[in-house]
Amino acid sequence: MRILYIDIDALRPDHLGCYGYHRNTSPTIDALAKEGVRFDNFHCSDAPCLPSRTAMYTGMFGIHSGVVGHGGTAADIRVQGPTRSFKDRIEENCLPMQLQKAGYHTAQISPFGQRHAARQFYAGFNEIHNTGRGGQESAEEVTPLVKKWIRDNAEKDNWFLHLNYWDAHTPYRVPSDYPNPFEEEAAAPWISEEILAEHRSLPRPHGARELGMFSDRINCFYPRDLGELKNLDDLKAWFDGYDTAIRYVDDQLSELFAMLKERGLYDDMAIIVSADHGENQGELGIYGEHGTADNVTTRIPYIIKWPGKGQGSVHKGLQYNVDMAPTVAELLGLESPKIWDGESFAEALEGQADGREYLVVSQCAHVCQRGVRFGPWMYIRTIHCGYNDFPEEMLFNVEEDPHEQFDMAKENPAVCAQGLRYLMEWLEEQMRVMPYDNDPLWTVMKEGGPFHSRGKLKEFCERLEGTGRAESAAALRQRYPEEYEHSQDMWKVTY
Repeated sequence: MRILYIDIDALRPDHLGCYGYHRNTSPTIDALAKEGVRFDNFHCSDAPCLPSRTAMYTGMFGIHSGVVGHGGTAADIRVQGPTRSFKDRIEENCLPMQLQKAGYHTAQISPFGQRHAARQFYAGFNEIHNTGRGGQESAEEVTPLVKKWIRDNAEKDNWFLHLNYWDAHTPYRVPSDYPNPFEEEAAAPWISEEILAEHRSLPRPHGARELGMFSDRINCFYPRDLGELKNLDDLKAWFDGYDTAIRYVDDQLSELFAMLKERGLYDDMAIIVSADHGENQGELGIYGEHGTADNVTTRIPYIIKWPGKGQGSVHKGLQYNVDMAPTVAELLGLESPKIWDGESFAEALEGQADGREYLVVSQCAHVCQRGVRFGPWMYIRTIHCGYNDFPEEMLFNVEEDPHEQFDMAKENPAVCAQGLRYLMEWLEEQMRVMPYDNDPLWTVMKEGGPFHSRGKLKEFCERLEGTGRAESAAALRQRYPEEYEHSQDMWKVTY
């Protein structure tokens, strides 16, 4: 079996045609979905990039692997300690190693391991191609290397190739001579002038007035990357940048699939299209960022074409990306290591699986939050708001309110209580079955809070005060007095 895993960074499913998007961003991916199974409620267990990909390949929740953030202790795999043998448990048990043990040649084309100093991302791979620009490479730099790999290896059997594209991640680096296919099309009809004005009033790192996270700086090298959204014309340009990036990657996939078809390989191989996380584009007042444990950040596309399995079907059950490892193992007749937290959804490819009862998702790089997805609801518990003004609890009916405009926590205390019960049930079970006595979310908190906000409070408060949002600055200073007082010192320690 030949397996091609296509990993498009920051790709949210509802910007793909096969998931109902109104723009033609993804004709190649849409055609693939008609040949395979589309998963509608597929989530990364741990966001964003580093925690998500670690969870996918290790088959372990971040609370078990230890990787829940982008810096500090929680950006590294837990030290195994006295039980470590000649190789550690990640090398022995990760999905690529299981494939390698079964006779598969495992290869990756990605800069991700170097970008995040993530040794676990290399574990189990025979062949590693670092595209070398730490995620700043555009698809036209990646595709020639993929084509060469296919020419050199495609005729061989039993290989697994992980292919990583970055164009849908800010700063939307599509070449300037690539035309905007959406120039005459409306962007986000749910965002009116009034809603944009409200977003501009909010204290939001990577919000409408601070697309650079804590500032409105403009990246002169990438014209599709703006500093702020002043009006609906800017909003359209921003959405056009994201959607054009998706379409550009889709064009590259069209070339690759054509190459595979010409060689007679396409029909008998497995192809999976997914992402590490989604991308808030206005939801919670955040644009072009993946910094929350909400439905938009953690929900990812998952489309799988597997020879002899379901064609053109849709699975609506709740699934995690940690479920991918045991699923691929089962489809290939392999055993799943005991340390995997994932559960196989192989039966879903035959239309026979219901999915999980609920999901618990984590975000500790930009905020410290855990979310619970159950029924139509997304319940979000905030431990550290990352200098947003999020309350301790939020609740959204994501089936009726997919853009998370209406926080229903106050009028639905019973639903919040159910979400909290699920969260505590999950947390108790994870703590019970692991040999460690600490939750890495609290490691992040004890080390100074989420990595991307650490040491930035003074700077952000000055920005808020200088742009007419002094009340928000005062509220943040009151909420985090010690972080405000020591933010410059924390900056020096962190960076």
